[in-house]
Amino acid sequence: MNIHFIAIGGSAMHNLAIALQQKGYTVTGSDDEIFEPSKSRLAAYRLLPPEEGWIPERITAKLDAVILGMHAKEDNPELIRARQLGLKIFSYPEYLYEQSKDKLRIVIGGSHGKTTITAMILHVLDKAGIDCDYMVGAQLEGFDVMVRLTEESPYMIFEGDEYLTSPIDKRPKFHLYKPHIALLSGIAWDHINVFPTFENYLEQFIQFIRLIEPGGTLIFCCEDPELSKICPESRNDIEIIPYGPPDYNIKQGITWLEFGKKNYPLQIFGHHNLLNLNGARSVCKLLNISDVTFNEAISSFKGASKRLELIANNDMWAIYKDFAHAPSKVKATIQAVKEQYPDRKIIACLELHTYSSLSEGFLHHYGGAMDEADCAFVYFNPHAVQLKRLPEILPGQIKSGFKRPDLETFNDSKKLQERLLEEPGKNSIFLFMSSGDFDGMDLSIHSSKSGTLHSNL
Repeated sequence: MNIHFIAIGGSAMHNLAIALQQKGYTVTGSDDEIFEPSKSRLAAYRLLPPEEGWIPERITAKLDAVILGMHAKEDNPELIRARQLGLKIFSYPEYLYEQSKDKLRIVIGGSHGKTTITAMILHVLDKAGIDCDYMVGAQLEGFDVMVRLTEESPYMIFEGDEYLTSPIDKRPKFHLYKPHIALLSGIAWDHINVFPTFENYLEQFIQFIRLIEPGGTLIFCCEDPELSKICPESRNDIEIIPYGPPDYNIKQGITWLEFGKKNYPLQIFGHHNLLNLNGARSVCKLLNISDVTFNEAISSFKGASKRLELIANNDMWAIYKDFAHAPSKVKATIQAVKEQYPDRKIIACLELHTYSSLSEGFLHHYGGAMDEADCAFVYFNPHAVQLKRLPEILPGQIKSGFKRPDLETFNDSKKLQERLLEEPGKNSIFLFMSSGDFDGMDLSIHSSKSGTLHSNL
């Protein structure tokens, strides 16, 4: 098979390109800009385009298929050429479905927790020696490529993103996978540039449920109010399984999973993560994995990248980073840290980075989200606001939206870091939350013998 990628540099696209090459396909690609880590990874597999830009001459009748990435535009010259030649054109999710039509498909969806639940399932399956194909949206420890496609595996596990499919297909990605087993972790309005009302956003999940294969299974978090409304009686031709949190306790900074007469130490923590754990358990049960096998395997799960990831710690302080950006996830993440470290000062830093979070009309949804932090800082880059063609936002609007008068706002990452270094490090937890990277701010804050903080910059 000869496959060409238009916009091969995307985080998902380049992983699929590598996976197809590993399957024995001949893969080529183009892009007008390729950033790290995609650039180095494509180069390592000899898939990096020899030059940047769109070159229609690369599109020939010898291609079996063209895969179109979201980064490309509808007037892309390579796309126009592919259409002229009558080539098969797939979006990223369409091609994943094409590769998994004969497998049992498991799709993990929801506004939050998708990556973690998918990672948990993959971790347990690996420990249990069960072969599966997969697609995950974030880099996981122990996995080189985040897409795996084989002929042999009976299962395909998808992280089901609700964002748009491609420039020429405005369906949410997870509408294309047609699961036999579907899990929904929760619904919290996001992507307001695509789904302008909550009702419109909710409808995407209702449609997802309609697309579960007849005779399939829907697993949902019963703590989520929206899912509790739409899931229980949504269909009579599928099995519907609710899940809630497991029993657990916290001793000396370690969360223990209580199951029967045995306790299992966990490397993850927080109510939200424990809900994720039981969601993953529900999926694994359907794959004939026993509770004992699951508990023993999950005990060694360290978490997905940037999901309450421990950056550094000592006896006096710890630094975590998390992907949280939606209001409900910010609140849940802070609560998780507070529960795990009840005697420590929680210093929470949030970067407003997404279209939703940088929109003045959405800011009020953050009301109370950072209340449980002892100190709360919010950072945003005015240039990011401009790039998204949004109106200017002011510190007063952010404070009003968060409903926290003592909230400190910053639009310069160096000034934020200087302010953080003024905080006594002793007996503190520093929590950085963002879907970005605080514009490259160094999170490696270190402690001196006196317990004060300094940066290695």
